[in-house]
Amino acid sequence: MLEIYRYGESVCVPCALVLGGFDGLHLGHRALLKEAKKTGLPIVITTILGAKGSALFTERERAFVFDNTGIDFVYEIPFTEDFKNTEAEKFLVELFGNINAKAVFCGEDFRYGKDARGTLSLLKTFAPVCAVETVKLGDTKVSTSLCKQYLRENKFKMLWELLDEESGPFYDYKSYFIQGTVERGRQVGRTYGFPTLNLSIPPEKLLPGDGVYAGFASTPKGTFKTIINIGARPTFGVEERKIEAYLKGFSGDLYDKTVRIYPTEFLRPIQKFSSEEELKNQLKKDVERI
Repeated sequence: MLEIYRYGESVCVPCALVLGGFDGLHLGHRALLKEAKKTGLPIVITTILGAKGSALFTERERAFVFDNTGIDFVYEIPFTEDFKNTEAEKFLVELFGNINAKAVFCGEDFRYGKDARGTLSLLKTFAPVCAVETVKLGDTKVSTSLCKQYLRENKFKMLWELLDEESGPFYDYKSYFIQGTVERGRQVGRTYGFPTLNLSIPPEKLLPGDGVYAGFASTPKGTFKTIINIGARPTFGVEERKIEAYLKGFSGDLYDKTVRIYPTEFLRPIQKFSSEEELKNQLKKDVERI
């Protein structure tokens, strides 16, 4: 079972340490984990929290991903001003003072410390064994920044290729998803035959652009084809940016339940309709498309 430690706490068990920001796992990260697992040691992975609006996965989402990937311990590092201003050597002293690492793994572009001045050569003076991994798809280097670029551009198939060698789509820990607790909304959709669930958006979460998407919803009552609205709801004068999803074929109550939403295809921009009837007709067309 996954165990979570906070920065400054001690991980006493001898382990294989995998270093990085890890706000998700792509092919390069999986290659590192594969090498770390060959040691036969428990796996500790670092993850940096607190990057507002730019994290592929939130803290709760990462726990789901890491737990399903065979990681034993997560070492959470808050992205505070103090942390940002920690010199590289001091960071390594503190890190290896708290984690009993017998082998260390990282990507070739791993940097750390104030102004990202920490280098691999400095790391190797502290690490007992240090392995570096780079993964490419053709001529393309696999990176978190490229994953985020594809997400912003709604290039879901290209994103799946970076997340797993099987090239998705997936409706589990291998794919991009949005996890949240179902809230009580305005309950307007049910009045015209399209009841929806509502999720708030964590401030650190990186989302696709505003729009209407096809996708899937994984719920305690099963997985359903889904229409996902990300953004405002101008037809009803609601400007707050939220996530609203209609689950095809679902009936029942999911209030206060954890749900994961998987967008897979951009359908159309958000638009303001002149009436509920016009909106209803458009939603019927959206359902036919999914």
